[in-house]
Amino acid sequence: MRSTHPRRSCLAVPGSSPKMIEKAKGLDADQVFLDLEDACAPLAKPGARKTIVSALNEGGWGSKIRVVRVNDLTTRWTYRDVVEVVEGAGQNLDAIMLPKVQSAAQIHWLDFTLTQIEKTLGFEVGRIGIEAQIEDAAGLINVDSIAAASPRNETIIFGPADFMASINMKSLVIGEQPPGYEIGDAFHYPLMRILMAARAHDLQAIDGPYVQIRNVDGFRVVAGRSAALGFDGKWVLHPGQIAAANQTFNPTQHDYDHAENILDAYRWFTSEAGGRLGAVMLGDEMIDEASRKMALVVSNQGRAAGMRRIDTWSPPVPVNSAS
Repeated sequence: MRSTHPRRSCLAVPGSSPKMIEKAKGLDADQVFLDLEDACAPLAKPGARKTIVSALNEGGWGSKIRVVRVNDLTTRWTYRDVVEVVEGAGQNLDAIMLPKVQSAAQIHWLDFTLTQIEKTLGFEVGRIGIEAQIEDAAGLINVDSIAAASPRNETIIFGPADFMASINMKSLVIGEQPPGYEIGDAFHYPLMRILMAARAHDLQAIDGPYVQIRNVDGFRVVAGRSAALGFDGKWVLHPGQIAAANQTFNPTQHDYDHAENILDAYRWFTSEAGGRLGAVMLGDEMIDEASRKMALVVSNQGRAAGMRRIDTWSPPVPVNSAS
């Protein structure tokens, strides 16, 4: 995976607001993306580019992933967004987010443009990543080729609002189940489709926003749905959603401890000292190579989030036959 940094919480910040950008630096979000698209009025976009460049170059971001969302490639603003931001602050930028991606060709354009800028200015070629946002039916149909389109790709993102509009979903509440859809989950297919494309190409999968920013319980429910599938994180639109996102996309302490114990137990039992066994019992649970792979996922998530074990497994004490 190109980027292993956690993206549990991806905070959207209007690129035209120096006050909000400055506040974002001190928040506990894993990623901050400065938005030149929907959160930025057309007349404010040229000034917002300059604001973003200054904010990135001023520093103070700590370990956060620094991303800029440019306008979609069908607009007249995109090339200036990319050129001005990357030329002005490319050394202090981790990734460009491209919204409303419909085809691999759009990712190719962004990759080529970034490469030209990097070569011209002497930046490290290929360091700046790409985040591709899937927001309509065409993008979802082409998500496999989009995910494979560039070695710069780091994430595939679900954009629920535009997606809902593009397929005529009968709902006005972004991310909530449409009225009349009583059985199952109306978003299961796009979420799973994006997840499969991301995992097939070793990318992170990120769920989009939940716009009822004061309803943290509702946010937890929706975030829990994508976390259960295997998504790596979710957008947050308000500081009040950050802690909920970080918690939801972290393993519980019990699950993290159990995963580490599975890894330790399996490592010991498959060793010479442990008897070179392939399938063994850990308490009431049988574990084998498949168990190890599943545990490794949870273990990596916990370690990336800085979790520490509380419950530790120890190898069984050998019976002394002479006693």
